[in-house]
Amino acid sequence: MIYLYEAMGLVTLVLWLYCLFDAITTPDELCRNLPKVLWVIIVLLAPLVGSIIWLVAGRPQRRQAVTRPSAFPEYDRPGRFAATNPDDDEEFLRRCRERAEEQRRNAPKRQDDDQP
Repeated sequence: MIYLYEAMGLVTLVLWLYCLFDAITTPDELCRNLPKVLWVIIVLLAPLVGSIIWLVAGRPQRRQAVTRPSAFPEYDRPGRFAATNPDDDEEFLRRCRERAEEQRRNAPKRQDDDQP
């Protein structure tokens, strides 16, 4: 029975530290229902209950990923076709074959040009 109380105390401590750190590091504008300072005080003063209330009512629903402008905006277009497997993209494979054939035909010419 003593181990159960120690385990519960350890779980409460870990939950409290997690929620306290989460409340402190959450940006002010993402805190729900109360200002960030009040959430930190609630979690500090009522470790178990405050932590549970923070998780239910104060923590942001979803963290929004910080997105930076893409270096290649054409890839961000909605509806853009992107083959997941190169074998599925017949047009790509055809262009690769044509380019390889062209390089094979031009190789002897380039070798003649490179020799002094």
